[in-house]
Amino acid sequence: MPLSPVLISALTSIVGPAHALTAPADTKAYTEEWRGLWHGRTPLVLRPKSTAEVSAILRLAHAEGLAIVPQSGNTGLVGAQVPDESGNEIILSLARLNAIRAVDAEGYSLTAEAGVTMRAVKDAALAVDRLYPLSIASEGSCMVGGNLSTNAGGINVLAYGNAREMVLGLEVVMADGRVWNGLRALRKDNTGYDLKQLFVGGEGTLGVITAAVLKLWPRPREIATVFVGLDSPAQALKLFQSVRAAVGPGLTAFELLPRLAIEFLLRNYAKFREPLAGKHAWYVLMDLSGASADGTAHATAERELGAALEAGVIEDAVIAQSLDQSQVFWNMREDLSETQKPEGGSIKHDVSVPIAAIPEMIARGNAAVEKLMPGIRPLPFGHFGDGNLHYNMSQPVGMDKAVFLARTPEISKLVYDIVLDLGGSISAEHGIGRLKRDLLKEVKAPLELDLMRAVKQAFDPKGILSPGRML
Repeated sequence: MPLSPVLISALTSIVGPAHALTAPADTKAYTEEWRGLWHGRTPLVLRPKSTAEVSAILRLAHAEGLAIVPQSGNTGLVGAQVPDESGNEIILSLARLNAIRAVDAEGYSLTAEAGVTMRAVKDAALAVDRLYPLSIASEGSCMVGGNLSTNAGGINVLAYGNAREMVLGLEVVMADGRVWNGLRALRKDNTGYDLKQLFVGGEGTLGVITAAVLKLWPRPREIATVFVGLDSPAQALKLFQSVRAAVGPGLTAFELLPRLAIEFLLRNYAKFREPLAGKHAWYVLMDLSGASADGTAHATAERELGAALEAGVIEDAVIAQSLDQSQVFWNMREDLSETQKPEGGSIKHDVSVPIAAIPEMIARGNAAVEKLMPGIRPLPFGHFGDGNLHYNMSQPVGMDKAVFLARTPEISKLVYDIVLDLGGSISAEHGIGRLKRDLLKEVKAPLELDLMRAVKQAFDPKGILSPGRML
């Protein structure tokens, strides 16, 4: 429903005038997605400071039938956190809930509010000699609430899992304002339905996460970062299989990059150089982590690379000789999405397939899109070690950007058809939001959708939380 001046006043009184934004100049940062794909309007941005204030807001919204869109760092990629164009959706920003409530080094856990950035969580863990391993490019601005609501992934999933595997307990405000205090740090709690997992990946449609107990891990004492050149994804698969068999969970990251990615980086960022002496069709960037700072990780990397080179699996490789060089290598990986912008329009897909099917996915996908649009520049890269590819493509050189982007539906259909044929998923780590909402009914069985709708109805019977997202 449209928001009346009386309701604006009532909601403002909960958070205070300084934290109830109505002027377009003040709300603009909350209504636009960072890539520029989603633009909405909102009559009000509320910035509560406590769980009690979130509860009061939702209690009033539920009574009056007001649409609420929770937002953390606004780094989402599927439009879930941005208001629609109706101008009737209220933004509930969790950014001011930014306290780290407790750090338990002995229990390997940390309790943080929804507005704490990922970097702040990682720094707090390091301060007590522990590791919080979730790692994505936006760690300086993405926040706990959003990371959990989207079940964020990143580069370390193959060793530590998605965000879903990193949470022990949650505090959640329900659609009617009731507060569920599930902030338990238990590793085992077999007392019925695991309710927290409904909110993780729920994209704000079932409740508002206000705090979480997060798992911590022992901090690696040594990390060998390796940049490898090889001639195909099939060879990357052989390398992954051999290294994973040799070091097990010590292989903490394994990323795949095509030559085109390196060319984009060199062309658009003066800070980067060729990672290897020669040019290669494909590259792998991987981390081997060790529990002791005794050189074992580096020695293992040298042994495995030597064997792979002798077997003809790889063509060249270099092990980072310093933390700075390691960071440069990882900056190349993390800057890939940004480096597509100067190349014109880009069509992006966040998909997953079984790891063994990645070479076939890339071969079939590239052939299909190149047949449809000669000159298109496929840029498949990403988390090879857990089967998650960012199957992106840049426009042909010289093509009009708008003309290229207008072909998105038919290009995406080609990609998704191959993904599904290989037993994969149309969304690996970014979620559904509004971007893939209508596609969901094409890939989910009717029973699955019925069950999802039943859960939504039970948790949010008036449909005020993130309406039109996911379902």
